[in-house]
Amino acid sequence: MLVFWVGLLLILLGGVLALLLNRNFMWLKLTAVVLTAAGSLTGLGATLSLLNKAAPATISITYLHLLSLSFKIDGLAAFFLICIFGVALPAVIYSFHYMHRAENPLAVALHYLFFSLLIISMALLVSAADSITFMLFWELMSLSSFFLVIHKHESADNRRAGYLYLAFSQVGAMFLLAAFGLIYGHTGTFGLGNLSGLSQSVRLLIFILAVIGFGSKAGVFPLHVWLPQAHPAAPSPVSAVMSGVMIKTGIYGILRMYALLNLNSPVPGGIMLIAGIITGVLGGVYALGQQDLKRLLAYSSMENIGIILIGLGLGMLGVSAGKPIMAAFGFVGGLLHVLNHAAFKSLLFMAAGMVQHSTGTLSMDALGGLLKKMRLTGIAFLMGSLAIAGLPPFNGFISEFLVYFSGFHGTGLPRHGFVLCLLAIVSLAIISGLALAVFTKALGVAFQGEPRSAAARSATEKGWTMLLPMSALAGLCLFIGLMPKAFIQLAVQAAAGLNPAYGGLPLEPFMELIGQISRFSMLFLMLLILLLALRSQLYQGKTVTKAGTWGCGFTRPNTRMQYTGSSFSASILAFFRPLTKLTEDHPVIRGRFPGATHYLSKVNDLAEMYLRPVIVNPVLALFDKLRWIQHGDVHLYIGYILLTIVVLLFFV
Repeated sequence: MLVFWVGLLLILLGGVLALLLNRNFMWLKLTAVVLTAAGSLTGLGATLSLLNKAAPATISITYLHLLSLSFKIDGLAAFFLICIFGVALPAVIYSFHYMHRAENPLAVALHYLFFSLLIISMALLVSAADSITFMLFWELMSLSSFFLVIHKHESADNRRAGYLYLAFSQVGAMFLLAAFGLIYGHTGTFGLGNLSGLSQSVRLLIFILAVIGFGSKAGVFPLHVWLPQAHPAAPSPVSAVMSGVMIKTGIYGILRMYALLNLNSPVPGGIMLIAGIITGVLGGVYALGQQDLKRLLAYSSMENIGIILIGLGLGMLGVSAGKPIMAAFGFVGGLLHVLNHAAFKSLLFMAAGMVQHSTGTLSMDALGGLLKKMRLTGIAFLMGSLAIAGLPPFNGFISEFLVYFSGFHGTGLPRHGFVLCLLAIVSLAIISGLALAVFTKALGVAFQGEPRSAAARSATEKGWTMLLPMSALAGLCLFIGLMPKAFIQLAVQAAAGLNPAYGGLPLEPFMELIGQISRFSMLFLMLLILLLALRSQLYQGKTVTKAGTWGCGFTRPNTRMQYTGSSFSASILAFFRPLTKLTEDHPVIRGRFPGATHYLSKVNDLAEMYLRPVIVNPVLALFDKLRWIQHGDVHLYIGYILLTIVVLLFFV
């Protein structure tokens, strides 16, 4: 475990030294990137070595006999650590050329400091062995990510997105404190040990409070309101980390609490399935209605959280029904999708960052034709789109197949169990179809067709530190799809952290089926490569002419005649009209010679419409009323500290 701490120390040094070197822009970036990447690589290697240990690695740190921090890395924690370090490594490398503006070196230095704190807090959060340690690093994670979201604090929209994120983070933290408070009230300890001795009703209440608290971080409907605001505001490498792994800390918390509570009731499985179905379907619908590329990806994260929750819900339902195979494959499928989503969503955010970096916009209706100008970025986005849509031979197909397998195993359950499993299977099909439509739209409108603006016409892809991580993640998405056995085994080891029995189930027949799928995928890929090579050979020496796309009878077609994002998704959104509130702005055309007009449409998020007045606005109003505390008088600040110490002395 010493190597693990060395990795975290390197990451911290990267952030601190960047701040100290803020007067030299190139050196601060180089130092931060090299040390953070080295620390992430060290942490990844240490975690992989800990997986082979028979017993969990533990350590406890006590400060002044008052504050005790305990850590434990078992199979479940190790799995999430692999995701955290595995995404942090390419993200920090990507940031070297992405953070290219030297107008404010101090802001960039602070970005790297908070980036390092975010990685460290996530790593220590999933390693926490008691509630004090957990909440300490949960808050550090929330605060560091808040400062990363408001990196461009000059923008009022970015500040608003950051405050919204902080409000929901603190609301979620209150529910977690209530859950941990109940545990302490009944056990008298802050340790996160086996809680099966508590009554069934208390355990269910703790689980529900935990699901609400962790669900606010994971982006579960209707607690996802911050997510489509924060991701477009944050720099793209931060969006990759937040969507790829930070929101998964909510999934980790739900799984950890479920394992500690040892619930055999069908209620947790039902809660997770219903939450997953609603989150997945609505995430896909709202993603389809977006015109901003990063907002689309943010809502797509909701969609994939829905798939993960469905897998975990099927696993919990299998536990309550006494079906270990169904339970194991539900948990393994959900966990593998955590890993897969970390890979392809990070890739897609990085590709979107390259688009923004090159064109200065994320509006899909201002893009078009980027595949010709930005070939590597376009191919990476295509591979990420195929993976997230769950199409073979990419990794998303494998994890979704495992979840389907668990769902079909549950169709033999009586009454409510059968209905829930049937709903899960149908919902997975709908979510997959929506994902395909979403990324067909994103790829078609932004990367194909003709450029719709001068920025799109002059777009270029520069910066090898941005292209290299995208290429590596695209290759990983393909590699997992072709060779999934080792990654499934990782998920099996993580599931064994929930129940050791899952690690010993006879999985050989199913692994043989996965092997057949893998061989078929490899054959399909080889056939595709062969056809491309044959096409290239046949066209050698021949004159290839280029012409405009068929003009449908128009003599002078232009870019305004192309499909827009709104027109592409209109028919599908009309089908889901009860779930979406469409706002349109198009003045009536009058007269024989009408003047210039416009058409604007926006798909409104139901939760954002109804939760903002209830939660967000009151919290922000309270913050405004407390502004008098922050008045700039250092003497009064010292007084606050002394007053806090005096009050705490009554409780020590």
